[in-house]
Amino acid sequence: MNKPELLQRIIAQLSHDLEVLFTAAKTAHEAATSEENIPDNKYCTLALEASYVAQGQANRAQEIRQSIEIYKQLSLVPGDETIRLTSLVTVEAGDGSRKTVFIGPLEGGLRIMDDQSEIMIITPASPLGRELLGKSPGDTAVIATGSGRMDYEILAVS
Repeated sequence: MNKPELLQRIIAQLSHDLEVLFTAAKTAHEAATSEENIPDNKYCTLALEASYVAQGQANRAQEIRQSIEIYKQLSLVPGDETIRLTSLVTVEAGDGSRKTVFIGPLEGGLRIMDDQSEIMIITPASPLGRELLGKSPGDTAVIATGSGRMDYEILAVS
């Protein structure tokens, strides 16, 4: 998958997530304001809890809206050998497993499917993102883990 296509898929996935979240927030808001959930006593907190859920979902929806706008305005840096924001990087872990990551400004952890493989969005603030920035194919990124360390050999950058 090329980077412009990946960028469009990221925006499409975020837009889908926003629709789902909007529906969930609307349902939670309706539950919070429903006459059925008017408290009978001071221990009945269903409406209050539903309002907390609705507020959390509304906050997340705002974050997704901002992420969509940022990704729409994102300038893709032409592929070269140095890893930077908007690089598409393939790495091989010490156990032989391979993964492809896209270094994006936001929404780390988002996964985009490409045929039978997966591309994970990571940010420069993530441990792997921090280690990859500035490196090139053939370099190794070392990540400290709770049980030791994980080495990632950089195979390809675009």
